Amino acid sequence: MTKDDRPNAADPTLPLSAERAHFFSAHRRSHALRLGIAVMLLGLSALPLRRRGGVTAIESDVFYAINGLPDFLFWPIWTVMQLGNILVVPVVAAVMLMLRRVRLAVDVAVAGSAAWLLATVIKSIVARGRPGEILSDVILRSAPSSGHGYVSGHAAVAAAMAAVITPYVSRRWKIALWSLAVLVGLARVYVGAHLPLDVVGGAVMGWAIGSLVHFLLGEPERTLHRRIGAREPS
Repeated sequence: MTKDDRPNAADPTLPLSAERAHFFSAHRRSHALRLGIAVMLLGLSALPLRRRGGVTAIESDVFYAINGLPDFLFWPIWTVMQLGNILVVPVVAAVMLMLRRVRLAVDVAVAGSAAWLLATVIKSIVARGRPGEILSDVILRSAPSSGHGYVSGHAAVAAAMAAVITPYVSRRWKIALWSLAVLVGLARVYVGAHLPLDVVGGAVMGWAIGSLVHFLLGEPERTLHRRIGAREPS
């Protein structure tokens, strides 16, 4: 069977609406699965917080290993860390608008803002302290010594933006986006602002929000045309 003979290949005899309906149905199942996994991981990341002190030996060991990295790494790490700053969300959305990617701009704005707001709410509910309040010998690098730590807002924003952007880009850019999101989380531990589970909780929450945005708003139209092989509209 040739490529053009396959049922899912673009065929002028098959209505595009049927292909679109099939695509969006599969898309929603995929993002629903991602959303479910992310919510489960978020719950698991919060379980250790119930124990007395809220920090396991493993978590503290991981924190000290990252927080104790050399000081000369501060500026490059700090620069990458800003990708999780809430102020970056409108900047990225504006860039997408200038590139005429209106749908992507909306997705970024919604997911990034929602991640930051929800992280703020969860922090007030969980009320877990920052490393400087819980552990000793913490190296603080332009990071707050007190306040609420779980979940990391920076990690949540970075993951949420990565989650909504990935359907628009190639595999290589997907890897780059998620690598940067991971680095943002590690940076928050390095500067002493968050414990590892704060970062994990923020990252999976951001992933969940990105998946929810695509579940509710649908897959990008350009992605649909690229995947089913139809010609993009001019």
